[in-house]
Amino acid sequence: SPLASPQETLMGKYGEDAKLIYELQDQGGELLALRYDLTVPFARYLAMNKIANMKRYHVAKVYRRDNPATTRGRYREFYQCDFDIAGQFDPMIPDAECLKIVHEILSDLQLGDFLIKVNDRRILNGVFAVCGIPESKFITTCSTVDKLDKMPWEEVRSEMVGEKGLSPEAADHIGEYVQLHGGLDLIERLLQDPQLSQNKLAKEGLGDMKLLFEYLTLFGITGKISFDLSLARGLDYYTGVIFEAVLLQQENDHVEESVSVGSVAGGGRYDGLVGMFDPKGRKVPCVGVSIGIERIFSILEQRVKASGEKVRTTETQVLVATPQKHLLAARLKLISELWDAGIKAEMLYKKDPKLLKQLQYCEDTGIPLAAIVGEQELTDGVVKLRDVATREEVRM
Repeated sequence: SPLASPQETLMGKYGEDAKLIYELQDQGGELLALRYDLTVPFARYLAMNKIANMKRYHVAKVYRRDNPATTRGRYREFYQCDFDIAGQFDPMIPDAECLKIVHEILSDLQLGDFLIKVNDRRILNGVFAVCGIPESKFITTCSTVDKLDKMPWEEVRSEMVGEKGLSPEAADHIGEYVQLHGGLDLIERLLQDPQLSQNKLAKEGLGDMKLLFEYLTLFGITGKISFDLSLARGLDYYTGVIFEAVLLQQENDHVEESVSVGSVAGGGRYDGLVGMFDPKGRKVPCVGVSIGIERIFSILEQRVKASGEKVRTTETQVLVATPQKHLLAARLKLISELWDAGIKAEMLYKKDPKLLKQLQYCEDTGIPLAAIVGEQELTDGVVKLRDVATREEVRM
């Protein structure tokens, strides 16, 4: 999908986050914007190509006109890795697979303890309805509820009342619900809730949530999953299940920064988005997940820094080295042979480097082997292979 889209393609899809869209003024006066995520361009692609069924992943850069905070992995230009399933299927089966994939990725990366919070837009809208919020305020209330992971309920409540114009009673009523989290037992309890069970949307959402948890139990991952009513995800395009993966507090206290990294993956169901781009309004149900690669990198970097271990920044297998002067030709010949054989080799770009300097370079960059050719080796037609760590040498 293209980096730049007409502005109207991106507008009206992201709620309050729309202020972070990077707008560009084309020389011809055409209004363009850089893509904010990979989801909206994907929906547009499905609509333009009349695709009703697709399962895909996409890794690419997205842009946000945000205040960068590099220690927390927050940038204006960063990579997202998305996985989406588009098509008409039975409820919750693709949704469960998306959650399984997030669980698998975060487990394999060994980032420490994590939690995947799950909720449903229909349940939230049902909660807002039974609390007496007018439908026109659902989306802005959603954006406020979404801040619960960053600020305490008192502040969220005062924003609802002060900025969003909700009555204090309605805000308190919402507070009774959005502070709940649990598993199947909570879903059962809410299905019995006298008010929520009367609301068609909430009942639908809770029924699907129950189904989702049954599938997640079969996948064996419910230990890391929490049904959390405070999860709102501020974007406008979500229509059903929403989820977000957060890393939990690291046990060792000196890695202070890594606690604040926050969400590393998020996603949900967006059944109405493709229809917005289709001239005939044909809908394609979709569910997907997005993983923030930079966020994960900043955690891994902090972890390595704290442990003091060396990170190999290169995959080079061998350094071609010479112990005496005037042997550049021998190095060039040998490295050429190694490259032709598909071996990852390097040499220092100096005519006559000192041997110690070459071996030191191997230690600094973590290159495991040095292939040494000196005058004696050239005479004997051999190469001396040195294991940099153990200093053992063999002639071949």
